[in-house]
Amino acid sequence: MSRVSFKTLAFGLIAAPLWAGDLPFDEPVFPDHPSAQIELGQLLFYDPILSGSRTVSCATCHHPKFATGDGVSLGLGDGGKGLGPDRAVDATNPPEQRIPRNAPPLFNLGAVEFTSFFHDGRLEEDASRPTGIRTPLGSEMEAGFASALSAQSMFPVLSADEMAGHYTENDVAQAVRQGLLTGAGGAWDILSKRVEGIPEYRARFDAVIGPKPVAFTDISDALAAFLDFEWRGVASPFDLYLRDGTVMEPAAMRGMELFYGKAQCVDCHSGRFQTDHDFHAIAMPQIGPGKAARFESHAKDTGRMRVTGDPDDAYAFRTPPLRNVAQTAPYGHAGAYGTLEGVVRHHLDPVTSLRAYDISQAIMPGFTADDLRVLGDEQEMAAIAAANTLKPITLSDAEVDDLLAFLNALTDPQSIRGAFGIPDAVPSGLPIDR
Repeated sequence: MSRVSFKTLAFGLIAAPLWAGDLPFDEPVFPDHPSAQIELGQLLFYDPILSGSRTVSCATCHHPKFATGDGVSLGLGDGGKGLGPDRAVDATNPPEQRIPRNAPPLFNLGAVEFTSFFHDGRLEEDASRPTGIRTPLGSEMEAGFASALSAQSMFPVLSADEMAGHYTENDVAQAVRQGLLTGAGGAWDILSKRVEGIPEYRARFDAVIGPKPVAFTDISDALAAFLDFEWRGVASPFDLYLRDGTVMEPAAMRGMELFYGKAQCVDCHSGRFQTDHDFHAIAMPQIGPGKAARFESHAKDTGRMRVTGDPDDAYAFRTPPLRNVAQTAPYGHAGAYGTLEGVVRHHLDPVTSLRAYDISQAIMPGFTADDLRVLGDEQEMAAIAAANTLKPITLSDAEVDDLLAFLNALTDPQSIRGAFGIPDAVPSGLPIDR
């Protein structure tokens, strides 16, 4: 059936409505990976061997139980115990602070359209750089990554609050503290040798890279191959509608019309995965420690401006893709909204929503007064409000319900379950987060 006749059938009209021109009919493009590399990446993803103190894995903050997140607004990495909302401070090794930004979901990140990563896009493809990737490390960044997705995995292992640990409590933390990241004796080299020293990992790398020494780029490439293959969400009711005209539930159909029409969601949430891959300031509430260097005392997070230095980028954050969005709460760069309806209503009038924000809308067990610093700072609140670029939109409660129905129709249950799932064990023998 032709695209025109498909639209005619789907909408029951002689001609498709004007907003239908924004519908993303083109199929996403994903790379191919050897199965041995994917299987290796699965083991590395769930293995705490990649954290300084061998207590935290990638899955600690990106677990399938919580739709590849951790189910909380701002998580606890090194120095925490438990999983998801049950994770709490380890009194014998307390973390210095919460992780300052919400753990983003991992669905479809291997698609070739994804070329920048993290809430502020601080790692992105850049053909002008010798490595082809721009990162905060600049010229110190190692070369040889298969993709930007691979490169991004190199940074959580360096973060004291995420995986490295603090100061001199382990060899990786000590190397990071001294600024030894790349090269012999650097943090990545220490982790690579750890992994290579485990016979099963060495044998598995032999099948992927041959007998050469294991570099961290080899580890990160395997992780990226697994992330790409494991969580491809391309079979939601919306995908089926685009593919063959399978009509969604009536409320979802009405919500789609709002999304691509009156509600103006498509202005930022465009493309097959509902992201323009750009950065926008929408007055999202700031909670938690903020994105700051250790020598800085503020709790604010200026988003993209921390990367570019451009005041026009103040408080702008990357447009998140929306596949499986109904399952990936909390929402926002700091996880300020614990429900999908809460964050949708924020978009309708961001500044009013910011001013009325209450921490009870977050999912943050054990929060302290320090986590609320920005909410009580009138100057900072005014700056966040002033940067907002969204104009208020009026939707009825019924229209909000329809919009939520459409967002639910972006759920692909198989991608949430994952292709491989959680392994029974990992080569290091360390316990797995379940």
